[in-house]
Amino acid sequence: MTRVLSILGSGETSPTMVTPHQRTFARLGPQARAVLLDSPYGFQENADELTEKAQQYFRESVGREVEAVTFRSAPPADPVAHAVQMARLRAADWVFAGPGSPSYALRTWAGSAVPDALHARLREGGAVTFASAAALTLGLVTIPVYEVYKVGEDPRWLDGLDVLGRATGLRAAVVPHWNNAEGGTHDTRFCWQGERRLRILEDQLPEDSFVLGVDEHTGLVIDLDSGAAEVVGRGTVVVRVHGDEWVVPAGETISVEQIAEHGRSAASAVPAAAAVDPPATVPQLDEELDRALEAGDVATALALVLDGLPDDACDVREWAGSRLARTIAAVGEPVDVTETVRPLVELLLELRARARAEKRWADSDTIRDGLVVAGVEVRDTPDGVRWEVRR
Repeated sequence: MTRVLSILGSGETSPTMVTPHQRTFARLGPQARAVLLDSPYGFQENADELTEKAQQYFRESVGREVEAVTFRSAPPADPVAHAVQMARLRAADWVFAGPGSPSYALRTWAGSAVPDALHARLREGGAVTFASAAALTLGLVTIPVYEVYKVGEDPRWLDGLDVLGRATGLRAAVVPHWNNAEGGTHDTRFCWQGERRLRILEDQLPEDSFVLGVDEHTGLVIDLDSGAAEVVGRGTVVVRVHGDEWVVPAGETISVEQIAEHGRSAASAVPAAAAVDPPATVPQLDEELDRALEAGDVATALALVLDGLPDDACDVREWAGSRLARTIAAVGEPVDVTETVRPLVELLLELRARARAEKRWADSDTIRDGLVVAGVEVRDTPDGVRWEVRR
């Protein structure tokens, strides 16, 4: 029996995804029935055209005929015709849905046969390939992208279909278009939400859940029988828990258990220990640091910060990150910012690694947040921690 769940960040009908599609079809066999569910873009005036283009792509590029299952409004205008469409969906071996609006799709599918058909396909054998807007609906909760980004509503979650959770046990919010850069002068990563909105959304996540991000032209293909999860395409897949990210590049194969393990910090977090006051020498160090920065003496400033860190790494708090931010802000040309701050950044990352190893999640988050404020982007990858000064 073959059971495959493919989550695509975008590029579902691009040359990038031809091989992943073909590999899934090869596993299903030549007689597998394939359908395209048009609900996510059912509100668009060019819905017929979008369906025809997708069918042409699968026919000419992938080498498979794909039937259209039309379900564009709820309640359906023609109940008899709708029943026929749902019968075709339930009989399919491969189900595909793509771009459009996740909130529109969820409203259309509410109370319908669609969720049960998807769950049954992944339980009994077959494949579900959801991309872009449709991918958003696979998680425990879903971002109403248009309502937040275009209409200006406050960041919030909608209940998702939880197809991913029922198939794998992962309690995740799926966020495609993770690395979107269409905003130019403003942050449109994370499916047009940006860092500020994503942090608000993370604070609203259901207990014990995390964010599963998928870059554009990238997919996560999960073999539900073996538990293997392959990253395909051009970019990365990210497991994010309150700002901490584990990044897996294309070409890597991980396991569902590894994803769960990296997302489990939310579930296994222990109550934070009582806050420890910074060392009594901090006020004096701050004055000396200010004087060094005003004089443009970056080397002395960094030495003061490093020497001022407490011997007990557990006591590092927001003040370490704020000092780093002040130091970076004071550095100008022709000084190499990255090399100048490297000693402090690497020390803070070492302290963060120790905090994570000891499951002191509050300390780990504090250090990472301080680095972010300072303009240092931190990425956890299978090859270790990578960091970069962003400003």
